[in-house]
Amino acid sequence: MEKGQLELIDQLIKAEVEQTNRITEYWQGFSDFSHWQTWVVLAMFVIPLVILVLFIDRKKVFHLGFYGYSVHVFFAYTDIIGIERGIWFYPYKLLALLPSSFTLDASLVPVIYMLYYQYILNRGKNYYLWMLPLCLLLAFFMKPLMVGIGLFHFHGKENFWLLFAGYVFVALISKWLTDFFIFLSKSSKWSLNTRKTT
Repeated sequence: MEKGQLELIDQLIKAEVEQTNRITEYWQGFSDFSHWQTWVVLAMFVIPLVILVLFIDRKKVFHLGFYGYSVHVFFAYTDIIGIERGIWFYPYKLLALLPSSFTLDASLVPVIYMLYYQYILNRGKNYYLWMLPLCLLLAFFMKPLMVGIGLFHFHGKENFWLLFAGYVFVALISKWLTDFFIFLSKSSKWSLNTRKTT
């Protein structure tokens, strides 16, 4: 690597360490377990997972699990972009070392999507039509509620349409990726690992 590149990498690492220290200070002062909002965040993490274990369709658990994991990954990417670009911020989080959006990314939103997807599958509904109301509900009811009680903060003008677009993106990409892997599981087409039995 070039000298200038190494110097810039060193500066970026120092800035990351400083930012991590500031986040830890912020968490200790405003987001630790002495604040009721952090207990709400904990409940938003634990309760959906308990509900999922109790109500997931065991016959479709891998299908739903893959879909839910896809929701988790793409919703986390969406949140990371929003946070790093300074569009929004989650003022309360479980632990200083976790991403601020961990509760929504790892539990609440994936579980909501999974159980709703399960409902759609079990009743033979059109996924694309039925996901729109859920995306609207999450963007225009859940997030404004979170803003109202201080669990979500826009840096600048509120833009719930941007959030809606994010929820739709997550719904689409998660479904397409799940369908693609289901297709691969049922087909040996293009597989280099297919063996002929004689």
